[in-house]
Amino acid sequence: MKIYNKIILYCGLFFFLAGSTSSCTDYLDVAPASLVNPEDAYKNFVNFQGFTEELYNCVPSFCNRDDNNFFNNGEEEMWQQNATNQGAWIWQVDLGNYWAWQRGGFGNGGSFLDQNTDNFSTDNNKRSKSLWVGAWYGIRRANIGLANLDKMVDATPEEKNIIAGQLYFFRAWFHMHLITYWGGMPYIDYVLPSDEVLTLPRLTYQQTADKIAEDFQKAYELLPSNWDAVQAGQLTQGKNELRINKWMAIAYLGKNYLYAGSPLMNLSSGGADAYNAEYCKKAADAFGILLQASESGACQYSLIPWSKYSENYMTNGQGGRMPGSATVNNVVYNEAIFRGPNWGGTDQSTNKQYLCAGGVLQDRSWSQYATANYVNYFGMDTGLPINSASKADVPGDQGSAYDVHYPWKNRDPRFYINFGIDTQKMVNSTAAAAKNFVYANLYTGGNYRATNTGSNTGYLMMKFNPLGFNKYDNAYNRHQVHTAWMRLSDVYLMYAESVAMGYNNVNATSTTFSQNAVYAINKVRNRVLLPNGNPLPGVAPIFLTSAESFMSEVRRERAVELAYEGHRFNDLRRWRLLIKSPYNVKTGISFDRSIPETNNAAPTFNFPDKNVPQNNRIENLREYVVWQRNFTERHYWLPLKRADANLYPEFGQNPGW
Repeated sequence: MKIYNKIILYCGLFFFLAGSTSSCTDYLDVAPASLVNPEDAYKNFVNFQGFTEELYNCVPSFCNRDDNNFFNNGEEEMWQQNATNQGAWIWQVDLGNYWAWQRGGFGNGGSFLDQNTDNFSTDNNKRSKSLWVGAWYGIRRANIGLANLDKMVDATPEEKNIIAGQLYFFRAWFHMHLITYWGGMPYIDYVLPSDEVLTLPRLTYQQTADKIAEDFQKAYELLPSNWDAVQAGQLTQGKNELRINKWMAIAYLGKNYLYAGSPLMNLSSGGADAYNAEYCKKAADAFGILLQASESGACQYSLIPWSKYSENYMTNGQGGRMPGSATVNNVVYNEAIFRGPNWGGTDQSTNKQYLCAGGVLQDRSWSQYATANYVNYFGMDTGLPINSASKADVPGDQGSAYDVHYPWKNRDPRFYINFGIDTQKMVNSTAAAAKNFVYANLYTGGNYRATNTGSNTGYLMMKFNPLGFNKYDNAYNRHQVHTAWMRLSDVYLMYAESVAMGYNNVNATSTTFSQNAVYAINKVRNRVLLPNGNPLPGVAPIFLTSAESFMSEVRRERAVELAYEGHRFNDLRRWRLLIKSPYNVKTGISFDRSIPETNNAAPTFNFPDKNVPQNNRIENLREYVVWQRNFTERHYWLPLKRADANLYPEFGQNPGW
């Protein structure tokens, strides 16, 4: 991506927006390309697209930017003790120290919200990206582009529309992600002069969302469905998968409206602590346009078949291909709707930070582990929750078939993709060093549960670390992990939520899609196939008696389908559940094997089923609290940087900070 200019060292929020350098003393080198006639950047499609494509490099890679990547900040994973020694962002979140989101506030790796270096850049260095800085820079660049559209004289109407559509999209996208974490903001829709006195007030969340919606709507109307199918996209034929199209715009229009209509955002905008039905209806209509196009074959997005499900977020040995699509019987299925650039997937630790540490599976000083409370969201192969209490040590309700002696048997097949359990084979190597760790010893006292390094929850997280990804087998060397910002299954679930809460009726439909909320969630569940080839059953009738009872399954399904893809923290926040029990605790399990190990240092693996770990009986299952978050109302929003909050009176700090 060609870069026409470099940016000034970050000295505060609005110095990006206004382009002012008055309080900065250090500058980055000016790129030679910035000295060309500025008119040349806008005169034709190729040049203007070069200017526009810098915006793509403003999107941070939240899942693989640093040595450690902490993007799952709900209640889904637990850190080990060394996280405190390194000042890890995930630990700071659990402490409630949201100030740590900003530069200097986290240790070895951390928040994608801000970088730990002075130099934000739109180059190809993954570590120089962050949401806060990149968003403000991207907003200004989009505004510069929009202000110069009339200089694009050597271009077709189609080419002009494509440039404008991308600029409107990114201006909206960056504003939307800013308000998602920090609440309502000024909507910057023009190039701020460097000498202008700043007085732009913070809007409410919904007021900002209305402005965002206007830009996403314009982008939808201007952009093509598929770049490969239009003349302007022919120069980059076959390489347009990440370029912004109309379906991305309409999907984000829906998400913008759903967030604006969610309880947290509605309350903070002066409404009730409840869903705003009108915003939810608008969301449902936007999502419905995409779902109708998908199911009619009018767009390129569809759910990846179950046989290639993991290719939504992970590929291995496929020439570095970015996850998000899959080919089955020569048919391409694109499920990832919006992805940022991926600057390599083999030199980050997403594929290592969840491995059992301390020399067991990886020579790391600590790792992160799946929490038992989150594992409990994964129900049975009947489609039912494990039990009404969602507790691992509570016997199953009648009909659920959950058994505390075989707690991992007959579970939703997505359970086995996400989690590692006791007696599961973890190593293929027959090397002497691997001998004691071939099978996961996650029982109480097992060598996978070493103090300060091993699992303190009784589980491993396997989604990014399947069999062979360990220091003995070393199968992760060509491993690509890249989770999408949005994929189609997410859209189905957001549609189910928005139409149910918009109309207070699970059987209602939007005005743009003829299917109801139940159909949408079942579409996602039925994609999952059981070992016998039958689809995972949909939502049980007991949850269809009201919109609120249905929502309990929508929330659980989002936890399962989108597990560890960076959605949970924002979901709990917008639902106003983050500070409430049981969502404010992280739990683990203790248990014994029915056939006890006699030597933990050199285990005998004396359990009957070496191939199907869920068939091995356990005893004395107990769930316990590992960590409880002591959050208050202020923890629904991140604080602004003090320097930014003090820029001028109208740009105030978030409540409680």
